[in-house]
Amino acid sequence: MKIFSKFVFICNLCFIASVILRFVENAKKKSGHFDGQILLKPLESMLVVLGYGSVIISFIFLLACVYWLIAKKIKQIPRWLVITNLVFFVIQFYYFFFSNF
Repeated sequence: MKIFSKFVFICNLCFIASVILRFVENAKKKSGHFDGQILLKPLESMLVVLGYGSVIISFIFLLACVYWLIAKKIKQIPRWLVITNLVFFVIQFYYFFFSNF
């Protein structure tokens, strides 16, 4: 479970990177300096797929955490990692369902 929690954290970081990339591209398009070519396109695609898929992965992780909390099974996951993933999930939920991105 430690590996899964770290994977969720990496996906959440990819979410932040993909949101930043989206704002940068939109700013370049509005200013007229966007020529349609972005460097490192495969890297950007990977960040976007992991970042936008992280809301589902975070939800699965949080469901597992709630199950372990109810079942009172002790898992060796750092508390800061669970709290950070919860905060990222709330941000992602708002971003995908309540913002006009």
